[in-house]
Amino acid sequence: MPHEGSLLQSAVIFLLAAVITVPLAKRLKLGAVLGYLLAGVVIGPQALGLIGNPQSVAHFSELGVVLLLFIIGLELSPKRLWLMRKAVFGVGLAQVVVTGAVIGGIALLFFDQSLPAAVVLGLGLALSSTALGLQSLAENKQLTSPHGRLAFAILLFQDIAAIPLIALVPLLAATGPEVAQGETFNSVLKVVGSIAIVVIGGRYLLRPVFRTVARSGLPEVSTATALLVVIGTAWLMELAGVSMALGAFLAGLLLADSEYRHELESQIEPFKGLLLGLFFISVGMGANLALLAEIPVVIVGFTLLLILVKLPLLMAVGRLAGGLNRTSALRLGVVLAAGGEFAFVVFKLGKDQGLFDARTYDILLLTITLSMAVTPLLMLACAKWSKKLTQPVREVPEQYKRIEGDGPRVVIAGMGRMGQIVARILRAQNVPFIALDTSVDTIELIRTFEKVPVFYGDPMRAEVLHAAKVGEAEYFVIATDDPDISTKTAELVKRLYPHLKVIARARNRQHVHRLVEAGAEPIRETFYSSLEMTRRTLVGLGLSNAQAEQRIQLFTEHDEQVLEAQRMVLGDRDKVMQTTQEARFELARLFESDGETGST
Repeated sequence: MPHEGSLLQSAVIFLLAAVITVPLAKRLKLGAVLGYLLAGVVIGPQALGLIGNPQSVAHFSELGVVLLLFIIGLELSPKRLWLMRKAVFGVGLAQVVVTGAVIGGIALLFFDQSLPAAVVLGLGLALSSTALGLQSLAENKQLTSPHGRLAFAILLFQDIAAIPLIALVPLLAATGPEVAQGETFNSVLKVVGSIAIVVIGGRYLLRPVFRTVARSGLPEVSTATALLVVIGTAWLMELAGVSMALGAFLAGLLLADSEYRHELESQIEPFKGLLLGLFFISVGMGANLALLAEIPVVIVGFTLLLILVKLPLLMAVGRLAGGLNRTSALRLGVVLAAGGEFAFVVFKLGKDQGLFDARTYDILLLTITLSMAVTPLLMLACAKWSKKLTQPVREVPEQYKRIEGDGPRVVIAGMGRMGQIVARILRAQNVPFIALDTSVDTIELIRTFEKVPVFYGDPMRAEVLHAAKVGEAEYFVIATDDPDISTKTAELVKRLYPHLKVIARARNRQHVHRLVEAGAEPIRETFYSSLEMTRRTLVGLGLSNAQAEQRIQLFTEHDEQVLEAQRMVLGDRDKVMQTTQEARFELARLFESDGETGST
């Protein structure tokens, strides 16, 4: 019973720490990862001491990384992995080799490490944190960006490279060549055998198993089966001396083309999030704060040295091998500059094999932990810096400022997606028009590929409107995506040129009301595409084309009436809500009577 109580107590402590620190870190824009690390430091033996033995949860928390790699494998497929081979095995290999060689050289020349120890240190510190990198990229919605995709490829190679590195440590520490050869042969045999079992089992066994489980119709059995596959594969790989995470990745990769992929992902995702958070908490708990207090200059110095060495090397690899621009290369470097979770495993093995002493091991662990804690702060600083960098005030070429045109019939403000479509159709109909935009890059691109008369000019300035001969036009089309700018532009145009017909892009219903008050005719940007999606869905559900068109027409007329009614009571929130409720019942009644009419 005491053990059960202590287990429940530990669970309460972990959850409470996460619930308090993570939202606080997110509110301060520091990221969830830093929140978990801080939670671990606070409840660990070095601070409040609420959890006395961090090692008791370390192995369990590693399942978070295992589940993360499984989901990564699910989202890939062998075909997609083959397409990524240059990034994974080209750029990834270059990053590990170059970074490992530089850090190893520093350890050998400046810190009096032996050659085997320097090799292990260099390659171990060349690895970055998969959990931290992918979590941070996902939080900032950068996984699909150029640096996000390259970071994913590099991390994937690092996870694969961790296997031979773990196997290499005993060989570097071994003194007997015969023993080393025997161990090498046995370890290689185990690795090949375990991978073969996973591949063959995944191809011929997993799909029939999932098919049988799916027929049972019991979601809890499906969840248990998913966890069994992931944890069982990880366990098998660990027995063979291979990274658990790689085993899980292989299992996910084999099921990536399965019809059960989405079901598996939905079952694993909640466990992955919780256990990944637990992993970061355990990392924070393991931080040796006493050592930090004893030699703060050394620890902070090593942390800065690690980041200052890895970051420029990652930037160089990103630019030269990955084809990234300067800003994307910097973001890549910031995401991957910290040490990684696999380094903990590599360095523990190195300590056990006698490559370096316990104090060096503690310094390395604290350095990696601090580098991981600093990464969210670096990403925040990088985001602010790159935002300024990516929005430079470019000098506007004179030819873009000179607005030329003989009496346009239409003037378009804003050449984004909607403005370009309007311009292309007008040009195809030989309708004379002029387009205005405030982005030099957009003007440059459109002039190069579309050959349309687009000029640099702010439509909220009266002199620009005069230069564009707006007074001679028949229509003024506002296609900008900023509601405030489009409303102010409509107000100015209608005030200066009352005779002009203004058609404006509307973001939502509130924006519609504002544009109507300004004297413009609003066009809701997603309204008609939504109606078309609905029409196709109704036809697919069994209605005829005529019936679907009739329902859509009925809804359109009803919605326009509701919009007008709401505009009349716009200042009264209660009346707007009442109008919405009445409109819902009225629409249901209309559809019901229309259905009865159609069936008679």
